[in-house]
Amino acid sequence: MKTFRAFGPTIGKGKLSRGFINIINYQIEKSTLSKKNDYSSKLASQIKNEIKLSASFIKQNLSKELIYNIKNYLKDSEVYKIKEIKIINLWVVKQQKNEYNPVHYHDGQLSGVGYLKIPKNMNDNKMVINKKIKTNGTVDFINGQRGFLSKSIYNLNPKVGDLMLFPNYLMHTAYPFNIDAERISFSFNVKILFKM
Repeated sequence: MKTFRAFGPTIGKGKLSRGFINIINYQIEKSTLSKKNDYSSKLASQIKNEIKLSASFIKQNLSKELIYNIKNYLKDSEVYKIKEIKIINLWVVKQQKNEYNPVHYHDGQLSGVGYLKIPKNMNDNKMVINKKIKTNGTVDFINGQRGFLSKSIYNLNPKVGDLMLFPNYLMHTAYPFNIDAERISFSFNVKILFKM
């Protein structure tokens, strides 16, 4: 886990293990979207297929690796005296052509996103905001306002296995892509309890 401050809040960027990716992808293949696990109505996104994973599956298969990365992120951010790290929810985002996530923030204290499948050529026909930032299929983290020697946007072109950690209040958005393909990621929120 590497941490950096692009413009204020600390962002962590790590890599998911191949085993983690295989386990969660297998669970996603087994899961069919039903009223029981449909999470799209609870989110800000313009994405139809979002699946909440069960707490028992998360605890048995995912929490160990996520908590390990969260502890490293907090240590690099000089946050100590942690009593417990609780993953309060985790959901899968199956983003299709022209779907997107508008600018939003999360619950909890920390949030994260991991990338499980990235379409080839997702960035083709790139939409250009300015000469430097190409947004087709990318993610923006947004904080504050642009000023002299102060950027307010960190643009990420995600790769399979990327894990991003950030404070829950950090605004972010996922741009649409315009090819017939699917990008699969998962997002989660974390509550931290501190020692007295």
